[in-house]
Formats: sequence, C-alpha cells, structure tokens
Amino acid sequence: MSKAVVTLADIAAFDEIIDVRSPAEYAADRIPGAINCPVLDNAQRALIGTLYKQHSPFEARRLGGALVAENIARHLKTTLADRPKNWRPLLYCWRGGMRSGSFVTWMRLVGWQACQLEGGYKTWRQHVIDALSSIPGQLDLRVLCGATGSGKTAVLGALAEKGAQVLDLEALAAHKGSVLGGLPDEAQPSQKWFETCVQQAVSRFDLSRPVFIEAESRKIGALFVPEALVARMQTAACVEISASRAARIEYLLRDYAWLGEQPERLAEKLGYLKGLIDNESLARWQAWARTGALPELYPELIDRHYDPLYARSQNRNFTRFSSARRFTSTDLSTQGIQALAAEILAAS
Repeated sequence: MSKAVVTLADIAAFDEIIDVRSPAEYAADRIPGAINCPVLDNAQRALIGTLYKQHSPFEARRLGGALVAENIARHLKTTLADRPKNWRPLLYCWRGGMRSGSFVTWMRLVGWQACQLEGGYKTWRQHVIDALSSIPGQLDLRVLCGATGSGKTAVLGALAEKGAQVLDLEALAAHKGSVLGGLPDEAQPSQKWFETCVQQAVSRFDLSRPVFIEAESRKIGALFVPEALVARMQTAACVEISASRAARIEYLLRDYAWLGEQPERLAEKLGYLKGLIDNESLARWQAWARTGALPELYPELIDRHYDPLYARSQNRNFTRFSSARRFTSTDLSTQGIQALAAEILAAS
C-alpha cells in the first residue's frame, strides 16, 4: 500500500479530496473541489475544545474519539457508500493531525488507498498566500477604467467570450464594488475563500498573454483585494471606456433594475453617503428610492457622486491612467458591449 501522508504536489493523483473539518471551517475556506465529511460538527468541535481546556484533556479525547467514530461510520454508510474498491481519496483537517488521521486509518482498513495531506489546511492556506504574493507581479494586466455605468463588467464578460484572459474580481467577491453594489440574493464570501478563488484564477493564466481586469479600489464591498494584485494594478497599462451620459444612465437603469423592487434597501444603501452628500440632497434621493423614481435618482448620483469620485481617484490610483487607450461609446446595449470588446481586443 502507498504511503499514507502526501504533499500538495500529489493532489492531482487522487480521485476526490475530503475536508474532514467542521462545516463552519469548511464554509470559511477549503481546497477547491473538496467535499465536506466532518468528523466533528460545529457544536461537537466547540464542546470538545471547551472540555479539553477547562476540564480534562483525557476526557476530551475519550468523548472526541467516540464522536469521531460515530461520524466516520455515518459517512461510510451515506456519503461514501457508493465509492468503488479502487477509489483513492485525499483527506485533510486543520493541520494534518488526529481528525484526518483517524479517518484515513478507517478508510485504509476498508481497503481504500486513502492518504492524509501533510500539514492539512494550514499548508493549503500558505500555498494560497504565497501564490497571491508572487503571481500578480508577473501578470501583464490591462486595467479597464471608466466611470460608473460604463459597462466595464459587461465588457469583461464579452472579452472572455472572445477568448481573452479576464480576472473578474467583482464576480468572485459577489459585489459590484460601489455603494449600490451588493447583489440581491447573494452574500459575499469570506475573505479567505475570496483569496482562494483569486489564487485559483491567477494560477491558470498564461503569463505571456495580457489579462484584463476592472479598475478596483482596495476593497470590494467588505472584502480586501490581495495587496500584491492592488500594487500590480496601480502600475499596469490602462484602457478607458468613455461612454456618453445618456448611455450610462440607460445602462444603470437596466443593471440595477432590481433595486427598484427593494426600495427600502436602496434607501438604506444611499444612507451610507451621509457626510459625503448634503442632507437635503440625500433626503431627496432616499425619497426617490422609496417611490421607485430611479430615472430621477441615477442622473443625480452620476453627476454629484460617481463622476466626481471617478475624477479624483483614477490618476491617484493608477499611475498610467493619463496614457490610457480610450474607447468611446454611445451604445451600451448587448450589441454595443460586444462591439466595444471587439475594438479593445483588436487594439491589445
């Protein structure tokens, strides 16, 4: 039988990756593609930890052993019941210790060539951190700039459809990046899972080809963009979409149409602008939000918040913005977006 402990370099040799940590640990971050078969659930893990620290390590291990055995048995009878004889799984816990070791032992007794990841999740997390420190600086980035409502995210999508390499941070962060940017039915991921997703994306890129990315600040909603990626964006070549005001308003009315169905949520989001906008204007905007008067609201948002913010930030955040290649548009419909993407790609 093969060795029971392997490294990250061996992952591709396994049929399935199993995260045996608690559901809460798994939800916060995990090796992409791993399934969760916890040997202790959230409540059990907390109970054993408390027992270990406040009472007796021996009693904690005795109760923990019983709970682990029960949970392993349940997984063998349910989730893993249909795995074939030649199935080869890789298991990991927090640091490659007792939780994954216990499960591997039982799997090997069954007859599967199960292995344990050396160092566990901590090894994976360090791998992500190292990659996010080293890879961004090697990317040939093209930073897609443009005032709010210019269709930058849609253009990124169209570029990807045409075969370009694209890093869509807002999709990974589940947030559109502005004060109105939260998605209607999707919470943002944890910071660690966001970083794992970014690491997975940048690791797949061909470093000899350009990568298009939307201009972002250091934060997208509640999430921080990896520092090395921020630094690379700041010095990268820029591409600017200069869309007409009318096209931008029309685009915003389509892109944020769902906010008209959640008037109180929209009014609440606008409240984050308190101190940046005078109280009279803010009250008017919130009243428009509550009555669904988006055609009145969005032009003022563009003129008095988004455009001044854009004018202040671009030269400060992106050192090569002044030499950006600019592409104009009066049409941000689906066809207009496709045309913009084709023009940008042809010039790259």
